[in-house]
Amino acid sequence: MTVTAARIHVVLVEPEIHWNTGNAGRSCLAAGAQLHLVRPLGFSLDDKAVRRAGLDYWPKVQPVVWQDWTQFEAKLPEIGEPYFISPEAPRRLWEADLREPLALLFGSETRGLASTIREKYQERLLSIPMDRADLRSLNLSTCVGIALYEVMRQRLAGVRQKLNRP
Repeated sequence: MTVTAARIHVVLVEPEIHWNTGNAGRSCLAAGAQLHLVRPLGFSLDDKAVRRAGLDYWPKVQPVVWQDWTQFEAKLPEIGEPYFISPEAPRRLWEADLREPLALLFGSETRGLASTIREKYQERLLSIPMDRADLRSLNLSTCVGIALYEVMRQRLAGVRQKLNRP
């Protein structure tokens, strides 16, 4: 499978809920990112609900679909610096220097990222801070939007810094 030329990649590992995937796809389009889906999926990509969540943009999303984690992981070095978003990560999203090209990886809605992935990439784990410690996590598509726009914010800040503008 070939990797696209995008500079930002959003990877949903075993997503379970179609509307989260559709919403994440729209956010990817808005941010100029490529969506990747790692099987197994908890829904069919032909499902009307996925297209409905992606609105009339879904045909433009053109997600890259991987058969499994092993197939995707083999191509990860070609994609960019990986960052794994996980609620228990001690390092916060905005403490990382998110330079492109990069991949933002998210686990499934109910299980998150597999423990084997979290252990292997523990130095690459990032969390999205929450004010309430009793909350386990945020909605998957919300997390995708937050992470994408932090990458874009850092890009804009870098451009402003190069131009010596506040």
